[in-house]
Amino acid sequence: MTTPTASPTTPAAPLAGLRVLDLTRILAGPWATQNLADLGAEVIKIEHPNGGDDTRQMGPPFVRDQHSGELVDAAYFLAANRGKQSVAIDIATPEGQKLVRALAARCDILVENFKVGGLARYGLDYATLHAELPRLVYCSITGFGQTGPYKQRAGYDYLIQGMGGLMSVTGEPDDKPGGGPQRAGVALADVMSGMYAALGILAAMRHRDLTGIGQHLDIGMLDVQVAVLVNQSMNYLTTGKAPTRMGNGHPNIVPYQYFPASDGQFILAVGNDAQFRRVMQVLGLEAEAADPRFTTIALRVANRDALLPLMAERTRTRTVDEWVAAMESVDVPCGPINTIDRVFADPQVKARGMQLTLAHKRAGEIPSVANPMRFSETPIRYENAPPLLGQHTRDVLRRVLGASDAEIAEWIAQGFVKETP
Repeated sequence: MTTPTASPTTPAAPLAGLRVLDLTRILAGPWATQNLADLGAEVIKIEHPNGGDDTRQMGPPFVRDQHSGELVDAAYFLAANRGKQSVAIDIATPEGQKLVRALAARCDILVENFKVGGLARYGLDYATLHAELPRLVYCSITGFGQTGPYKQRAGYDYLIQGMGGLMSVTGEPDDKPGGGPQRAGVALADVMSGMYAALGILAAMRHRDLTGIGQHLDIGMLDVQVAVLVNQSMNYLTTGKAPTRMGNGHPNIVPYQYFPASDGQFILAVGNDAQFRRVMQVLGLEAEAADPRFTTIALRVANRDALLPLMAERTRTRTVDEWVAAMESVDVPCGPINTIDRVFADPQVKARGMQLTLAHKRAGEIPSVANPMRFSETPIRYENAPPLLGQHTRDVLRRVLGASDAEIAEWIAQGFVKETP
């Protein structure tokens, strides 16, 4: 465990003093460990010396060396590895396994996303390490969890979105233009699995604080996807009827979708009856607001096909900006459908500081996206860009394990360790 330091004016980060051994790659695992790093934990990312995390190559786009123009790492890798230290060790070798086990002995948390049983051959599985290191909190992230008939299957976000039901309720209905199953535009199963992993790790650390004993946290991406179906799963479980794709419509709230304007589309998110009456007043449809078919949410859901065309006929008469201003004036949630360039140009997003710039060893500067958690007493400090492969190998082995420069040079010569000068 590292020792947190803080001055009276710079409080220690929430997780300062915790050390994490990160044996993850791609997205779900790295997303979990990036959150821990943002919160102040020391995260040591173990990567294979030949190529490292798969996402380093998942481009274009790539960032480039500021001097040579050479490709460095894919933007994908930069999205989920901020604040970590990269140590390049080949765990397929006995020597590499010994080093990683030695690092585990000096860590509080280990996070991995190998296939079920995949780390047992290296002596890095939970059963082996728990016997040696009972205080270690060990988190496994897999496609289908550690038990069940699918436990040996590989799991990727796209597959999990399909198997977990999300694609059955995302996209236009089959009988509409463009209908058919549609995955979400970002890897939500991966991201939510990473978030649940980070939350579960903190709960396990609380248990360890009280008992002195670590435990195994089993995160299955399919479990996570089923869990986050939210109202759609309960709509099925309470009726026995499987929800279907509704495009931009909402199964339980009307109106709650986009509407056409004279120059584009905008979103109306009308969550209660009072908001509905105000919307209809702005639209000049006061009489229709009193129609017995539309006076409650449940009635509007039942009669959406009668209500929505009436509203759309009026919304086509003014611009997006005009409707947004009009709806904001009566406290109704309304907004444009921004492309991502407009997201980062949005005054609110800019005011909240969501776009960061980090110093990078080769690229000079790289962009990043801020963590949305805002602490009044321990604000997140963004000090380290995503690392180059093996950037911290020498420092970590020397500082954490007490290895000498001569030992490290010998390991590098033998090929199971790599550093980036």
